[in-house]
Amino acid sequence: MIQKSNNSFKDVRQYPKTLLQVLSDGVGVPVTYKKSWDDGFGARGWKVDATIGDPQIIASTRETGQQIKTSVFVHDILDHFLSGFGVSGHRSEAMALIQLSKRTKSNPRADYEQIVKEDIINGMVNGEALITFLPEQLTELLPSATAMKNPEIMFFLKQKMTESQLIDVLVEHFFTLGKIGEEHAINSWKNLGLNPEKNTEFGIALQNLLEVIDLKVEEIGIEEMKGVINIDNKQVSFTMPKNDKLYSIQNYQTAVV
Repeated sequence: MIQKSNNSFKDVRQYPKTLLQVLSDGVGVPVTYKKSWDDGFGARGWKVDATIGDPQIIASTRETGQQIKTSVFVHDILDHFLSGFGVSGHRSEAMALIQLSKRTKSNPRADYEQIVKEDIINGMVNGEALITFLPEQLTELLPSATAMKNPEIMFFLKQKMTESQLIDVLVEHFFTLGKIGEEHAINSWKNLGLNPEKNTEFGIALQNLLEVIDLKVEEIGIEEMKGVINIDNKQVSFTMPKNDKLYSIQNYQTAVV
């Protein structure tokens, strides 16, 4: 049997203090804002410091999806980082999207289908080898000790079933992977002193906070700044080094209700 990758599970208690500050009544998440990131994308926006240097992570702003009113930045904080999943990788994203669905009451199927059609079906997997990512149902169809490259593996599988059938199998695999992470996420939140049953409220509070601070830095035209997003069971707030231009958002907070 092919060994499956478990690198997506992170122990939140082992995060370096530079990436997560465990406080007496919650946590502080160091974040960085840039008007334009020099990472090949040049996007304006925010990154959790733990994601800086990961080529798969693009900075995000207060903008939300059309169907789900939450920013990618909030998704990175709550559904990846504090839930104890890797900040990138398809296995991590499968689990993080289940967390997103739980706090927003959304169905992750459309996201799973998009990832499968754009990436997996073309042999592209982030975070691990394709052969370890595929479900046993598909690896059993491959020749033993195969030396095929990723595109060859997917081409081979398309000969064994229709592309539509292959997509369905892979989407269901994403659901399976996603649900495997549910207990880990709950324990991660509890280990940080955060109430996992308030995931919806945390998401709304963080989005409301982001709407204010992101609009302010955009209006002023700030080039770059560091800050900390503080989260506890009653409120979320934003702190930063002293900056007179941004005095209005220093210690800005929204309630978790």
